[in-house]
Amino acid sequence: MNAPAAIRYPDLQTLSNRLADEVAAALRAAIAARGVGSLIVSGGRSPIQFFEALRGKPLDWSCVCIALADERWVEPSDPASNEKLVRDHLLKDGAAAARFTGLKNAAPTPELGAAAAWETFSHIPRPFDVVVLGMGDDGHTASLFPHSPHLPQALDAAAAPACIGMKSPTAPAARLSLNLSALLEARRIVILINGEAKWRVYAAANAAGAVEEMPVRAVLRQRITPVDVTWSP
Repeated sequence: MNAPAAIRYPDLQTLSNRLADEVAAALRAAIAARGVGSLIVSGGRSPIQFFEALRGKPLDWSCVCIALADERWVEPSDPASNEKLVRDHLLKDGAAAARFTGLKNAAPTPELGAAAAWETFSHIPRPFDVVVLGMGDDGHTASLFPHSPHLPQALDAAAAPACIGMKSPTAPAARLSLNLSALLEARRIVILINGEAKWRVYAAANAAGAVEEMPVRAVLRQRITPVDVTWSP
């Protein structure tokens, strides 16, 4: 089963501006239709320009729920925190009025905190209107890492939507992630990738091979939720 063809942009700023326009339009449509819009995002360097472009878009941000697809199990003030990244780059200007839900809680491990983290999603309308994901050099997406101890459960298509504790091969190793079922409970998924190295990873993910070796394949190959891949050099 082939992965979706990537939409190529000349540079990351052009990609970010276009994606910000599209996501803002989707959120406006959601608010008009249902009174609230929902956006799920990941961390990393690639979405920063997208966050900064999106936060200035004119829409009723007080009717937008924003949450994370995954999180490093560190305090929200830690430089490695995805919550900190979102607060620093997205939840400003008009977007400061959005309803944001973080994943980190007081539990000592993500495994022990997973149920409470998922409970916070009861306040976020599903299916999510837009989920924006990245992709790592090892083919992970969200915090669904190859060879992580809980990866089979995370990728189980029959599992109920949930948060699940995961392990990264790099520090900080302890992570929390939405499982595949939760990620796919969306009206649209966008995978944002940047750079020639990531293009080679995407090409590998588009080739034959086990999902467990490159978990992003689970998102690319499914036919439940529309997926757009956006790339810039």
